[in-house]
Formats: sequence, structure tokens, C-alpha cells
Amino acid sequence: MHDEFDLSGRVAVVTGGSRGIGRAIAEGLAGAGASVVPASRTAEDVETVAATIRDAGGEAHAATVDVTDEDSVGALFDEAVDAFGGVDVVVNNAGVNPDPALGSPERVDLEDGFDFTVDVNLRGAFACARASAEHLADGGGSLINVASVGGLVGLPRQHPYVASKHGLVGLTKSMALDWAPEIRVNAIAPGYVATDLIEEAMENEDIRQSLLDRTPLERFAEPDEIAGPAVFLASDAASYVTGSVLSVDGGWTSR
Repeated sequence: MHDEFDLSGRVAVVTGGSRGIGRAIAEGLAGAGASVVPASRTAEDVETVAATIRDAGGEAHAATVDVTDEDSVGALFDEAVDAFGGVDVVVNNAGVNPDPALGSPERVDLEDGFDFTVDVNLRGAFACARASAEHLADGGGSLINVASVGGLVGLPRQHPYVASKHGLVGLTKSMALDWAPEIRVNAIAPGYVATDLIEEAMENEDIRQSLLDRTPLERFAEPDEIAGPAVFLASDAASYVTGSVLSVDGGWTSR
């Protein structure tokens, strides 16, 4: 079975690949043998990730992308093809949950909160999926959308984020139908992961404890615990898996 998880000879593009979950996934895919293109808006940050992968003996090419800009998205996949000859795996991980998007519905800022969050988390993922489809179809590729438990259940005071992640789950299922059998499309739904995205919640003892009380495993995930599921969905071990949402949430959605 070890060979089923081997990604040697495959090329993976990871958006939001400069930190947190995205960085862990990029490094995990590289560890399984893939040539990886970590991409984000900040060149210096993704170059650091690419250098770490190369230092560990892997192949990586850093790229910049703004997933809200269609031209930038198209250029990303052109760059990946130029660097490594094709694209076999795409991980849509770029995401935001900014302060203007937080709070009760009447307090959410429509432009800087709702529109911006949906533009990055949902429209951006769709743009990347669409731009990569031709490349993925060439070799029976795998598209992995990083959703959230917030795409499966409601979360208070995070309405734009929840809407965008529910939408991403829906896109995962509908794209899986349209692109089968050439492309497998799946999603990962992480629970609360110890990244800077939830740093404020982790530092507030009341909020932190309420989240831990809601999680049967009684802890936050580490970013690299999301990498293993991504390697699985990218690999031949998941060759009969499409249209699925893999919850990696410490039991959050089992309650």
C-alpha cells in the first residue's frame, strides 16, 4: 500500500501555501514525492517554503498569485507548467476570515467583510479550479478544496466565512459530477487548527476552552495533521474517491 501514496512524478499547486495549513500540505505533498508549487500573494513567504522543500531534497517552485484576479490565476498555472511540465494536483487552500466579516449579521461589513471573504474563499477557489481543469484532465488529476467544519455546520459570528465554506462544499460535489471520470474533486473540512488564523481565539481562555470542550479529542489540530489527508486524496490510494468531504476535525461534527 505504500506505493499507492507515492506522488513521485506528479506536480502539485497549493494556494495559500506560505503558512499554516497550506505550508504543511505543500511540505507533505513534497515529502510524498510531488514537485510542489506553493503560491500566495507574498513572494518572500512562498520562497521560504520552497527553499525548505528543496533543502529536504524535494523539488519546489515558488509562485505568487492573487486568487481574486483571474489573470493572476491563469499566470500561476502557466508558471507551474513551465516549471515542471504539467499540473496533476491542485489544493485550493487560500482563505480569509477578516475582522470586518466577524460579528452578528447586522454588524458584518458587506464589502470588506462579506464580499471580500466570499471573493477569496469561494470565487477564488472556483477560478483556480476552472483554470487548472484542462491540465488536471490530461493525467487524471486531483482537485482538493480546503473547506472547514464551517462548511458543514453553522458557526456563530462567522457568517461570511460559513457561507463561503458551505459554498465550497457545494462546488466540490457539483464539480465532481461534471469532471468525472477525468478529474477527482474532493474537500477536506478541518476543525480548529493551531494557526495564526485562530490565534486570537487561542489566546482568549474562555473562547479557547469552549472550543476544546466542543472537540472530542480535546485539543486543536497541528497543521501537519491536515497534510496526511491531503496526500491521501491526491494519491492513487483515493482513486475511487470523488465528491467527498473528509472531516479532519477531532470529532467536532460528530456531536
